[in-house]
Amino acid sequence: MLFHKLTATVFGIGYLGKGVGTIAAFFGCICWYLLFKNDPAIPYAILLIVLVTALGVWSGNMVEPFWGKDHGRVVIDELAGMFISVLFIPVTIPYILIGFILFRFFDILKPLLIRRLEAWPGGWGVMADDVLAGVYANVVLQVIVWLKFF
Repeated sequence: MLFHKLTATVFGIGYLGKGVGTIAAFFGCICWYLLFKNDPAIPYAILLIVLVTALGVWSGNMVEPFWGKDHGRVVIDELAGMFISVLFIPVTIPYILIGFILFRFFDILKPLLIRRLEAWPGGWGVMADDVLAGVYANVVLQVIVWLKFF
């Protein structure tokens, strides 16, 4: 169970109190930058996203009986969503920060069907809404990159 608690809370970030979703997403920004700043290896980035998402579903299912549905401690969904928001984007600090802002916007407001995905059972419901928020953030960020705003 310790493995699932550490995974779901992203090494304990979920225990920090208020704003843990934002902290976990920012941690995702740092990880993404450090991993891919010199070589944006797309296959490895996709593999990382799939792995984090699968671990989130699994660990979300495992901790739900103890903590309840989509407990605030579970922040691995923010990590996956943040990674998705910057996938296929040039790995620069400005783009990652814009991706962070866009992801948190969509994750907090939950427009355009995002809120409905929270109703999915277990770990799927934990992860799906943040995955879709990440996709929406990525689409907007792709437009920003295409228009060369930064």
